[in-house]
Amino acid sequence: MPDSYLTISTAGEAEFVEKRSRFISFAAHIETEEEAKSFVATIRKRYYDARHVCYAYVLGADVWTEDYDPIARGTAVMRANDDGEPGGSAGKPILGQLRSRGITNAVVAVVRYFGGVKLGTGGLAVAYKTGAALALDEATIEERILMSQLVAEVPYTEQDAALRIVRESSAEITARDYTATSVILHISIRQTLLDGLRTRLEKIYTITFHEK
Repeated sequence: MPDSYLTISTAGEAEFVEKRSRFISFAAHIETEEEAKSFVATIRKRYYDARHVCYAYVLGADVWTEDYDPIARGTAVMRANDDGEPGGSAGKPILGQLRSRGITNAVVAVVRYFGGVKLGTGGLAVAYKTGAALALDEATIEERILMSQLVAEVPYTEQDAALRIVRESSAEITARDYTATSVILHISIRQTLLDGLRTRLEKIYTITFHEK
């Protein structure tokens, strides 16, 4: 399971013409499937007179990893829609651009205004792939780190030792609470480093962990 992923931080938009058909494409960040559907609905409303609004979206940090299981994927989501274009000629090529770049928590929609010249299934696939690629080229892509939270209560006499371990583990104290005899540390750490930090802190026998 990865502890980082690539996503869109600033939305992208692009436009091009292929054999008189006009393609307008958009790429944006999403956190939920509802946000993806709302984004597509907004595009449909804005371009209400367009013949097709095809799209794809993905959610989940592990969706593009080798061990991704589409059946037991948990919260990961992957969707593609051809919106009336021949099957596999629009949504799949759009999704392919997200896959090829390893981008997740993102939606790409491509609007098509038919120009009177049929592109054929192969031509459509190339056009929708191009539209998706251009929108993603205009977007800003960033890596986001998955963080875990740990709450540890330490007697004041062991506070310095605990803080040293947290610092050496590349973790961050996000808050502190105080009791009469101890300090409660709220710790944020990169997901893959959590077990190592906890193991080191457990060497302080008087430490107590609280559920976050």
